[in-house]
Amino acid sequence: MTTTSPAATGPRRVSTALLSPAPTSAPAPEAPRAPAVRRVPLLVAALIAVGLSTYVFAAHGAKPGVLLLLGLGLGFALFHSRFGFTSAWRQLVAVGNGTGLRAHALLLGTTATLFALLIGTGTGLFGSVPAPSGGPLGVALLVGSFLFAVGMQLGGACASGTLFAVGSGQSSIVLTLGGFIAGSTLAAWQFGVWHDWPAFGPYVLSDHIGWFGSWAVTIAALLVIVAVSRVVQHRRTPPPAGAVPTARGAAARIVRGSWPLAVGAVVLAALGAGVLLVSGGAWGVTSAFALWGSRVVAALGGHPETWAFWRQPGNSTMLSSPVLADKNSLTDIGIMVGAAVAAALGGAWALHRGIPWRTAVAAVLGGILMGVGARLAGGCNIGAYLAGIASGSLHGWVWGACALAGTWAGLKVRPVFGLANPRPGDGIC
Repeated sequence: MTTTSPAATGPRRVSTALLSPAPTSAPAPEAPRAPAVRRVPLLVAALIAVGLSTYVFAAHGAKPGVLLLLGLGLGFALFHSRFGFTSAWRQLVAVGNGTGLRAHALLLGTTATLFALLIGTGTGLFGSVPAPSGGPLGVALLVGSFLFAVGMQLGGACASGTLFAVGSGQSSIVLTLGGFIAGSTLAAWQFGVWHDWPAFGPYVLSDHIGWFGSWAVTIAALLVIVAVSRVVQHRRTPPPAGAVPTARGAAARIVRGSWPLAVGAVVLAALGAGVLLVSGGAWGVTSAFALWGSRVVAALGGHPETWAFWRQPGNSTMLSSPVLADKNSLTDIGIMVGAAVAAALGGAWALHRGIPWRTAVAAVLGGILMGVGARLAGGCNIGAYLAGIASGSLHGWVWGACALAGTWAGLKVRPVFGLANPRPGDGIC
């Protein structure tokens, strides 16, 4: 990334050339060398990956087995690219660095292209018929996406980020995951409280202008977002994003190093499209958390099968079926194991001790808010934001807009828990 200094540029001329680097207040730091491979964590994670894959293929068949493999790939790619949603929105709102948001746009645009090809042609495997992800437009969407964004700024990760961070051994994010599961279960239990809030039906562009028209409008909107983010970054000249450890050499970097965000975006889009191709539904995360929590409630003597949420069409089958036959559970577990393999290869797998109590409280509270928010909004940054926008559904765009507002609110709350926000004078953000 090229940089400019505010003092050296004089009157700035704002460039909107989409391919030229956007300025930062200092050069991006050089990435340090990756530590040595963590052999024991790598062996354990690899054995879990092989053993679990073998079991799923043998016990449940090829379709669940392939979904687990796709989850392993997603975890590997998420860790190596450090592809985040929480940090990207935080950097954008706090200091105007739009690097992460532009990576989102690439992920969204690539996924939208692949979705249009698959859904538009009806192409699926294992007898599946790919379908767009459309969600209702109502009060629950507005409230849920806002709460989710506040929660991810407190918890330190989004839905996908929580999974790959847990896989890489980040202890504080284990607390976030626990809160996430608890919040999702709470929202499922209280389904009747929020289910009937005012809402309009889903609005999916392809129903009105066809798949090519839907794709064209989505790409055009994403290009506008990229251009606006560049204008904001030129005006604010933020600190650069930090560099993560990497290996030297192309081959070593693929296996052990950090990937460019653009590479991560394209790989994640391809793997996410693979989930659609195999299952007929888009990649999702958080419905599995409600399932896991409800299974715990049942094990403790509760009766989640009587809850209105689990009596909804499709949900009752999910609750009564094996966890390792559930699409989102398979990809979620795969992400954690795949990230563990990647982190061990990169020498980054480590259990963090001595978590400050305020950080621990923020992690649990943030997870609860994300769990509740995801259920209210019908999905998270993956199941609603990514899948919704890629499907040409208006609810994905509304989710993203409310998440930006929630990010602003979350940044205001973070200092209460001793969590720092990026500042214009920082060396990195």
